[in-house]
Parts: sequence; structure tokens; C-alpha cells
Amino acid sequence: MRDHSGDAPEVATSPDASRPLARLPKAHLHLHFTGSMRHGTLVELAERDGIRLPSSLTDEWPPELSTMDEKGWFRFQRLYDVARSVLRTEDDVRRLVLEAALDDAADGSVWTEIQVDPSGYGARFGGITAFTDLVIDAVREAGEKAGIGMGLVVAANRTRHPLDARTLARLAAQYAGRGVIGFGLSNDERRGDTTAFGPAFAIAERAGLALVPHGGELRGPAHVTQCLDHLHPHRLGHGVRAAESEAVLDRLATSGVALEVCPTSNVSLGVYATLEEVPVRTLTAAGIDVALGADDPLLFGSRLGGQYAVLRAAQDFSDAELAELARMSIRRSYAPSDLVNGALSRVDAWLDAPAGR
Repeated sequence: MRDHSGDAPEVATSPDASRPLARLPKAHLHLHFTGSMRHGTLVELAERDGIRLPSSLTDEWPPELSTMDEKGWFRFQRLYDVARSVLRTEDDVRRLVLEAALDDAADGSVWTEIQVDPSGYGARFGGITAFTDLVIDAVREAGEKAGIGMGLVVAANRTRHPLDARTLARLAAQYAGRGVIGFGLSNDERRGDTTAFGPAFAIAERAGLALVPHGGELRGPAHVTQCLDHLHPHRLGHGVRAAESEAVLDRLATSGVALEVCPTSNVSLGVYATLEEVPVRTLTAAGIDVALGADDPLLFGSRLGGQYAVLRAAQDFSDAELAELARMSIRRSYAPSDLVNGALSRVDAWLDAPAGR
């Protein structure tokens, strides 16, 4: 097994890197339910039920991935499906959510938004409504135990029929204000017709939910424009390839759409060859809010704190720049206003403290 602890690798740091990143308050806005699982939990649950894991999830973890072609995405999805299969009981679900909350709290998260596609679990847990009830309760319980705020995003799968997305949008709307804070759209961005998902997002929009689809990662800036035109997002999952078009950057900035950027995920999936290439500064310089996220720590081997650490190490982000990214994540979250205001004050205190303390 490779020597990975689930955090960013040990690398050289910038001169002011002594302020501990785990103490920097931040919000985690891009975290997938299955992908949030601890690697040790995956192995333990698989052994419990006699599920044989592929070597890329055991002795070769985290797996070598690239999704720049159809075969690569199929392999990524197969690993994801294997991970989903180990969740067999309600206690398994509660454990996953609690461990995700504890891991985020340890990384300084004060608010975490976790997204799930209930249709991937409905058959095993009594239907999509029963499963959503379970996850909402697990999120509430986990947030209380970990001492952080949490919200749930119901996400449709773009490889399924758009009518399925409408069903999930209506489900999310039923729980608006009762644990569900948003509606998303995930899976392989190159599949499905984005315009066909517009009616589902209209349902979620009428319910007052945050609209947070994926876009602009595996496809370029033209798809970002398509998402803006038809899905009306408040935030866009990833969106990094907007950096390839000044016009799209300007439109994102003008419309106030934030981006959920996941550096280690971008490199692991082959969107960029190195961490130095992830265009976080290009995006923020254009006036776009960026919230760093871990995406799927189970498959990428790095959690929330690792995203800040790699920008500090690979792109020499200063503590002031990292603090501003943390502020952006908090401001663009759907956390209660008192939590937001308190966390922003604590970011200022973190930055005001002398480096080295």
C-alpha cells in the first residue's frame, strides 16, 4: 500500500506557512457522499461483508486515475460503485456522515455541504424518500457531534434520464428548509444534454434551493456558458476551465456565480498535469469567488485541509490569500448568518495572529 494518510503530501512550504491551516475557519462546499468515506472504513466494511475490493482501492490506494477518455471515466465510476456497495445498513450511513464531519472539523471546517444522489441508494434503503430521511437525520446528528454546521445537497445524475432529475428536484423541494439546502447535477460532464435538465433546476429554483451543478471541468468554457444559460447556478462545481475564456470569466464575475474548485481532484483526473496549473489565481483575479473542496477524498487521497496545503506549497499562496479563499467559502455557503459572521471574525483573528503561533 502506498504511504498516504488522506492528507496532502509533505512538501516544502512558503515562508509564512507556520500559521496552522487546520485552525483557519473555512467552509466545505464540494464533498460527495460516497467519496467522503474514510479509506479505513471502506476496507473494514468490505471485509465485514466479504466484498472483494480491487487492488487500486487496497494496496495501490489512492488509485491512479484519469478520466480524459471514456475508458478512464468508466474505471473511475466502477471504483465509486464498489465503494457505494459496502454501505449496507443505517449505521453504515451514519458512520460515513459522522466521520466526514469529524474529518472536516479537524481541518477547520465550520460548515460542510455534502451532496448525495438518493437514487443510488434507494433500492437498498426503502426508496429515495426513506434514504433522504436517513441522510438528513445523519447529517443533523453528525453536525452536532462534530461541532460544525452541515447542509445536504440532493444531486441528480446526468447519465440518467432528465425526468429522473425532475423527480429528485421535487424530492429536494419537499425538504427545503428541513435539512436540504441545494440541488446539484453530477457524473460525467460529457454525457447527457445539459439543456434537458433545465426543468429540474427550475423546480429547485422555485423552492428556493441553492443551484449547484457541476460544469467546466471535463468540458471547456462553452459548457460553463450552457450551464449559466439553462441551469441558472448560484455556484458551479469545478468550473476551472472558464479560465480558458476571458468572456466566460467576465460573465461569471458579473453574474456572481462562485466556483467550487478541487485542486487535487483536477490533477488526479487529468484535467491539469500539475498542481501549479490549477488556475485559482486566474479565477479570483477575474473577480470570481472560489471555494476550495476535496470532491472525493476516498479516491483522491486528500481532504479539505489538503486543498489549502497544496496551494500554499505548489503555488506559494500566502496566508493572506488562503484566508481570503476561506472567507469566500464561508460567504458563499448556505450556512446560517450567525455562523457566517462568527466564522469570518475568526478568519480575521487567524490572520492577525503572528506567524508561528
